[in-house]
Amino acid sequence: MVPAADLRLRAVALAAALATASAAPAADLTARQVTEALYHATDAAPVDMSKRNLAGLDLAGLGFKKARLAEANLFGADLTGADLSDVDLRAAKLDRVIAIGARFDRANLAGASLLRPTTTTSLETIKGETPSFTGADLTGARMFGAFIGGSFTGARMSGITLAPFSDTGFIEILWRTRLDSADLAGADLTRANLSHVSLRFANLRGANLKGAVLKNADLSHADLTDADLTGADLALADLDGTRLAGVKGLDTATGLATARNRDKAIN
Repeated sequence: MVPAADLRLRAVALAAALATASAAPAADLTARQVTEALYHATDAAPVDMSKRNLAGLDLAGLGFKKARLAEANLFGADLTGADLSDVDLRAAKLDRVIAIGARFDRANLAGASLLRPTTTTSLETIKGETPSFTGADLTGARMFGAFIGGSFTGARMSGITLAPFSDTGFIEILWRTRLDSADLAGADLTRANLSHVSLRFANLRGANLKGAVLKNADLSHADLTDADLTGADLALADLDGTRLAGVKGLDTATGLATARNRDKAIN
């Protein structure tokens, strides 16, 4: 039997989705038109749908073949299993998309908005369902949601914001971005706002966190071996079991005096 609390969460999420869907303007193209355009496209001659309104379309399972979708509106679109690798999504609106099993590897998402996407089929994390952002450009993007176990290996995430809107640690039901067990090895997170983000058991080996804001972040059991924390803000961050071997610039990080479980970090 599904717990009553879970049923309430699903009911609230469904009501919110229906409300936003009913308020969204009609898309410029139909799902069939998009599908046909992508079918005839090639990597050498990609489809250009920049600035088009594709909100709410069922685009599940499609291969986008390096399409140009800069500034496109994909609000609430179904991208389940879609391959958006190498796609130009600069400043695109991807809020509330269904991104289960989607691939954004090497995609250009600079300045894009990816708020509250659906990334799993249940309230429990299922391996392989979280979208992949390996090598993607997320410079200056805004993301908020659950990306548990996702791949951000080598991603460019300088200036990205993953903090709650109000930066207080509370927004409706989902109150913090979750990157638990995510792979961020070698990612560029310079000046990233990771306030309140949950990075439990995340792989941050060799990540560049210069000037990153990690206030109230949960770094318990995360691996920061050889990461660069020069000038990072660790105020009230949880360092329980955090691996800090070979970390650069830790002596320049601020907020260490208030970090939780500093004595339990593994140096």
